[in-house]
Amino acid sequence: MSAPILAVEGIEKTFGALRALGPISVALQPGERLGIIGPNGSGKTTLINCLTGTLTPSAGEVWFLGRKVTGLAPHLRARMGLARSFQIPKPFTGMTVLENLLVPLDHLHDVADPHVRAMEVLDSVGLAGRAAHEAGGLTQLELRKLELARALAGRPKVLIADEAMAGLSNREIDDVLVILERLNEAGVAVIMIEHIMHAVMRFSHRIICLETGLLIADGLPDAVANDPLVQKVYFGEQAHH
Repeated sequence: MSAPILAVEGIEKTFGALRALGPISVALQPGERLGIIGPNGSGKTTLINCLTGTLTPSAGEVWFLGRKVTGLAPHLRARMGLARSFQIPKPFTGMTVLENLLVPLDHLHDVADPHVRAMEVLDSVGLAGRAAHEAGGLTQLELRKLELARALAGRPKVLIADEAMAGLSNREIDDVLVILERLNEAGVAVIMIEHIMHAVMRFSHRIICLETGLLIADGLPDAVANDPLVQKVYFGEQAHH
């Protein structure tokens, strides 16, 4: 097995007396599609924030590309190739779709022609035809695609997609899955945090389930979905909705 591209080793995060996460160890292999599931409050967001650098773990280490990045700022991790898309897209309104991509590209130093790169990325998410349109006029699906495009602008090695499909119809979910699958085929490892179970089951090579900050399952999608403990904490919760 090759060295993991991204890993956490024994990380914990406490807020005062509350232990929100850990201790937890998990690794992402190069090119892997990893799904993260768990009920609300299970520690998914805390884990992602520790991976991206928004939070510094109270204990343990974070490794990216073989380098210890535990205390490294989020923008420096992003520059190394760790990208994140957010659940609620916040485009720069009053700017075109193309201009929205030129902003993150402006911060990257190794892009020969930002305009060409921006159009490549828009094309890859199916938004090239909307490049000159004002970002404020996009549909919910197009906003999600723009959010993914902004995360992809810097050619990341790992993309963390945080509930990229929340609120979308089944057909729109299929659209987003196709984009993520193509991206993965191009060599990007993807971590998907998702409440939409059929989407995460279909996409992931492997799924981990968190509950009260701890890893309660880690394995192939079918095995995790059929795990009695996962069914109790996860599907039990969904049954109440």
